Amino acid sequence: MERVAIFVDVQNIYYTAKQSYQAHFDYNKFWTKVSQEFEIIQANAYAIASPDPKQRQFHHILRGIGFKVCLKPLIQRSDGSAKGDWDVGIALDVYEAAANVDRVILLSGDGDFEMLVERVQQRFNTKVDVYSVPDLTAQNLIDVCDRYIPIDHSLLLNK
Repeated sequence: MERVAIFVDVQNIYYTAKQSYQAHFDYNKFWTKVSQEFEIIQANAYAIASPDPKQRQFHHILRGIGFKVCLKPLIQRSDGSAKGDWDVGIALDVYEAAANVDRVILLSGDGDFEMLVERVQQRFNTKVDVYSVPDLTAQNLIDVCDRYIPIDHSLLLNK
């Protein structure tokens, strides 16, 4: 079995699944699917810290599945906007893990990861799979990955 490392941009997956399907991504179904095909060496889920009990429960569920939950505080700007971006943290962790696995699985539709995917493929000869919601995924990310797996109803929680 190929050894894989999984990296989830939780905010991206949450908002894109909600916008496209009015549903939530099913992390248990995803884990089952991946673990049948690969040996999971590392699995990180990147989220925003929250005092909300439902969010804390969700993070606990992710840990129970097998994810290491990486939390970052939401930054409130003086203009009233908020920022909670994990892109650099995800990129650093993917790059470090890529040398030790056969494949990286990235859950995000963010086109900013295109250069990361290319670098991992070239530098480490590591394959990169991308899971994301098709109509809210940057085409450049789909084009550069080794395998694109669209998030569809088979990976969503049943209503």
